[in-house]
Amino acid sequence: MKAYEMEGVVRIFARAAALVIGSILLGIGINGFLVPHQLLDGGIIGIALILQYYFDFPAGLWSALLSIPLIIYAWVKDRNQFHGSFYGMIVTAVFIDLFAPYQFFLPIWLSAILGGAICGIGVGIMLRYKTSTGGTDLIAYFVAKATPLNIGFIIAFMDGLIVLLGYQTLGLQSVVFSTITILIAGYLASVCYERF
Repeated sequence: MKAYEMEGVVRIFARAAALVIGSILLGIGINGFLVPHQLLDGGIIGIALILQYYFDFPAGLWSALLSIPLIIYAWVKDRNQFHGSFYGMIVTAVFIDLFAPYQFFLPIWLSAILGGAICGIGVGIMLRYKTSTGGTDLIAYFVAKATPLNIGFIIAFMDGLIVLLGYQTLGLQSVVFSTITILIAGYLASVCYERF
C-alpha cells in the first residue's frame, strides 16, 4: 500500500472513530445527565428532547427526523460534510435511544455541568473530523465557514434560542440549568474543534 493510500485509510478510520466516540458521548451526556432532570441540550437534539418530554417519543428518532432538511442542504452545498453528517445523524440517533435507560440521578447543578461537558466534547470531536449530528451543528459549521464567527458562539446562540422555547414546557429551573449546560457545551465544542 502506498503512503498516500495509507494516509487516506487512516483519515477514514479517524473520522469513523470520531463519529462513534462523539455519538457515544452525546448518548451518555443526554440520557445520563440531562433527561433525569428534564434539562435541554440545544439545537435539534434540544427540540427532540422537548418533544420527548411532551409525547414520550424517543429523542434520537425525533432528532433524526428533524435533521432531514439540513442533511438535504448539506447534500447540495458540501458533499463531504453531507456524508459525515448523514452517518453522524444516524449513529447519534441510535446511541441516544440505545442509552435511554441509563440515567444518573445527581444534583441538578452537577448534571447540568457534566451533561454540558460530555455533550460539548462529543460535538467538538465530531466537528473536528468534519462530521456532525446533522442538526444545528451543521448550520453552525456552514455559518462559521462563511463568516468570522466562532463555531462555539454560534452553537451556544442557537442552543440558547432552543432552551428558551422549552420555558413554557419545563419552567424556569430547567431553563437556568439548561443554559449552564449549553454554555459549557458550546465552550468545549469550540475548544475541541479549534485547538485539538
